[in-house]
Amino acid sequence: MKLCNLFKTLTVLVLALSFNSVSFAESTANAKKATESSSELAQQLEQLKSQVIQLNRELFILEEDLLFPASTQIAIFVSVDTGRFFALDSVEVKINDKDVAGFLYTKRQRQALEQGGIQKLYLGNLKIGQYQLTAIFTGVDSDGRMVKRAAEYQFDKDDESLMIELKLVDNTKNYRSQVVIEEWVL
Repeated sequence: MKLCNLFKTLTVLVLALSFNSVSFAESTANAKKATESSSELAQQLEQLKSQVIQLNRELFILEEDLLFPASTQIAIFVSVDTGRFFALDSVEVKINDKDVAGFLYTKRQRQALEQGGIQKLYLGNLKIGQYQLTAIFTGVDSDGRMVKRAAEYQFDKDDESLMIELKLVDNTKNYRSQVVIEEWVL
């Protein structure tokens, strides 16, 4: 009887151990599957993220085309010659006496322009027709006095995009600077 009880106990222990090893093997397999599943999920998330970024780029380009179609687009840029006779402080742009753009420059921004930089000051839309642009530059002359330099420019807007550059140029003949306005031809 004791031998029978011992045999039953050993059988129960062997079954328990085998069940635990099967259970352990299953849990290990489940853990591997979960790891593989999470790495697949991470890859899918990365793919979705890159697709969202690409879609965002395409939507931005489409929005730009819709908001600023080439047939009505006008862009105004500012550049500065060496800046010996005029230290630029601010610029104001009007089209048909309506304020469209203005900018107040820091020392670093002024230096960047004096070193050959060009700033996009305004991007907008105009209907086909005739317009008058007024540019007013405020700054300090070589004697330290606050001065304004202004220029007016008549232009016709047709069904092509239009780019205008406002140049602040030093004139060595009279030791003053002047505003020169020119259209870019592409």
